[in-house]
Amino acid sequence: MQKTLSIIIPCFNEEDGLLNLKERLYPVLDRIKKDHKIELIFVDDGSKDKTNLLLHKYFKSKLGISVKILKHEVNKNLGAAIRTGLSTVTSQVVAMMDSDCTYDPEGLILLLDTFERTNADIVTASPYHPKGGVENVPGYRLFLSKGISLIYVFLTFRRIYTFTSMFRVYKKEVLASTKFYSNNFIAVTELMIYPLLKKAKVVEVPMVLHSRQFGASKMKVVNTIVSHLKFIFRVIRLKVGI
Repeated sequence: MQKTLSIIIPCFNEEDGLLNLKERLYPVLDRIKKDHKIELIFVDDGSKDKTNLLLHKYFKSKLGISVKILKHEVNKNLGAAIRTGLSTVTSQVVAMMDSDCTYDPEGLILLLDTFERTNADIVTASPYHPKGGVENVPGYRLFLSKGISLIYVFLTFRRIYTFTSMFRVYKKEVLASTKFYSNNFIAVTELMIYPLLKKAKVVEVPMVLHSRQFGASKMKVVNTIVSHLKFIFRVIRLKVGI
């Protein structure tokens, strides 16, 4: 039986970068589809530019690759977009990736190979791994991300270097049994922390995080920090049974 793979890609006002995504992603998918039937799921999270139009122009179903383009009429943020994508997956293996190519789509092949070789529950890209790296990412963001990651290491008692990357591959059963609450960027951290607390097997793949080439980042730094702090206290309460 041919293996199946669903790939969720949330998008919000990404018109400037979608051609770049197509040119870099489809050659990767052409390699993956030799062994997998692929379901590509785009979630347009209330974009006000030409994102939806260009998604339909650039991404079409073809042999071995089916394409779904879902749309929120208003922006609901990343976590909500992930939930919408998850509600339609049909595969037992689910990948998530950024639309801005801050992680090279080529890395999906390495994530999948590692996933199959290790029988992990989650395989995640890890720029903060000693063998990973970052390029042109502001120093204050690295400081904050690594500092928060150290707190999550303490909470989970697991030596994980990166908790904030969306670029991952999951067993569908892990996602189905993980309820996450955040609508913003914290959702991807929830999708790591809650399985870890249930003793899930997580494998990191060192990878380089690049600065965005097209468009502007959608992350609001102060709001994200506050959300992380609230989530940290939620995890503490969960662990102590409050």
